[in-house]
Amino acid sequence: MNCFPDTSFLCATYRTQTHSPKADAFMAKLIGPLPVSTFLLLEFRQSLRLQARLNAQDKTRGFPKHQAVLMLRDLQSDLAAKVLEVVPVDWADVHQIADRLSAAHTEKNGHRLADIMHVATALHLGATQFLTFDANQQQLAEAEGLDVKW
Repeated sequence: MNCFPDTSFLCATYRTQTHSPKADAFMAKLIGPLPVSTFLLLEFRQSLRLQARLNAQDKTRGFPKHQAVLMLRDLQSDLAAKVLEVVPVDWADVHQIADRLSAAHTEKNGHRLADIMHVATALHLGATQFLTFDANQQQLAEAEGLDVKW
């Protein structure tokens, strides 16, 4: 299967939430490692740290630091066990694709840079399937011909 995930998919994999059963079922059927980029991992880790900070300031927001620490530990374990595999990416090419996507889609649909980068990375890698639970990112991926799971 030639797929690439976004951060919403990783979040559903590492923290129980509404979409976790779908993410878990997909991962259980996956043959071989799930490809990830260094940028995807950076955004995921940043998101966990931000959620822990938000929770430290206001217990009704984010989630506790100990949960973020566990998620980071599980991520590292899955990287070591080759459940996830960091794939090589030509970032100059990804940036060119991202710039094209931005020019074609952002003014009309309001895409975030990180979302554009994940879709551009998937296209760069030749992925045919994009894994996301983000409706706006789904719209972008589908507009670029990717088969979106969820």
